[in-house]
Amino acid sequence: MTLHPPKPPVRPDKVSLWRYLKLFRADILSAQPQRLYRAWMAEFRTPFFRSFLVNQPALLDVILKERPDDFPKSNRVGEGLRPLLGNSVFLTNGETWKRQRRIIDPAFEGGRLKESFPAMRAAAEAGVARLRPHADGSELEIEAETSHIAADVIFRTLFSIPIEHEVAAEVFARFRAYQQAQPILNLAAFVPVPRWMPRFYPKGTRQNARHIRRLIADLTKARMAEIAAGTAPDDLATKIMTTLDPETGKGFGAEEMVDQVAIFFLAGHETSASALGWALYLLALYPEWQEKLAAEVAEHGAEEFADLSKLRLTRDVFRETLRLYPPVPMMVREAVQTERFRDREVLRGSQMVLSPWHLHRHERLWERPDEFDPGRWQSENGKACARNAYMPFSAGSRVCTGAGFAMVEGVLILAQILRHYRITPVEGRSPEPVAHLTVRSRTGIWLRFSHR
Repeated sequence: MTLHPPKPPVRPDKVSLWRYLKLFRADILSAQPQRLYRAWMAEFRTPFFRSFLVNQPALLDVILKERPDDFPKSNRVGEGLRPLLGNSVFLTNGETWKRQRRIIDPAFEGGRLKESFPAMRAAAEAGVARLRPHADGSELEIEAETSHIAADVIFRTLFSIPIEHEVAAEVFARFRAYQQAQPILNLAAFVPVPRWMPRFYPKGTRQNARHIRRLIADLTKARMAEIAAGTAPDDLATKIMTTLDPETGKGFGAEEMVDQVAIFFLAGHETSASALGWALYLLALYPEWQEKLAAEVAEHGAEEFADLSKLRLTRDVFRETLRLYPPVPMMVREAVQTERFRDREVLRGSQMVLSPWHLHRHERLWERPDEFDPGRWQSENGKACARNAYMPFSAGSRVCTGAGFAMVEGVLILAQILRHYRITPVEGRSPEPVAHLTVRSRTGIWLRFSHR
């Protein structure tokens, strides 16, 4: 019998709107019907709006690559995040978004990744050291640990400070409280609430957001002073804060820089923490792949940036993890004009749901879609799907600017951990995937670590 990684249950094909809302509020993934794993396009109607889930690769290309301006990011997605993220690149559209990307993108180009590598490695080594007291075979909830490591990477590469720094530690703690209270989509995703109507958020959300932004503002002001004095370290924050838009000649102001740092931290650490937690669980569940990966790392090491190009299996393990458990399982765009897709009328204002979760497990695209098989990436089917059915970081002009950063980080941290530890699952504590801000386990991911 083939062992399959954990997958959420599915709901009956037809339920009432109120039942669907209740299921959706509990977990986005298990609120969906089984047919979405085979559908090219599915329509959902509510009293308030119409939405379409799109899985057909050709239509995804239209929305994300060929005509992205006709399908901007839906404002409904940002309702729960706006108190924290403000006018960040994650939420903006049109010319504002294009200007922000022109300033941000140079910081994440290939050469800059190499410059960031020593800081990433220091965070990975610190994470390995923190795991050492737990390498006695006792049970350990690993999502908390991967969150810690990923947050450390962000602070070291962005502001050249470790997670133990007083401000960094407080931002991390506040972020954890904020994200635990926030779903990817809140009620505003279903009900078109007028701009003038007051927004209601879970208790403590606004207070946490204000506090986080105040802390980030202090870091930003301090860095601006260092830049003016010529003493700033050459890290990502300095690069972004000194880059001018080539079209306008202007850079980010203080408030807008706070917006961008907030999304760098949220997107950069929360998504990486999710992927790393699931990768470690999958390696525990499939010890034969774990030993292959450990042997590869033992042969090539992970000390220098150039070493990562030799860790092909480690990269494929991380890619396969992102296929099975994409950190951001759904993205929402909005049609700015009436379209006709697959002989269906898509009215202006319709929500276009793009779901990496369903696309990556699509039964008409992938061979054995629910199986963990890092070797698939070297097969013809895997190579074809990598081109047209794989988008853990979105695709087209709005592809995540930190995609390359995340791949380097994920491979490096996996390599460092597997170099030192053997991992086994905890019997009776199988994780249950749920989606809030990212795909996490409802009750955590529990593992046992021992020294190699």
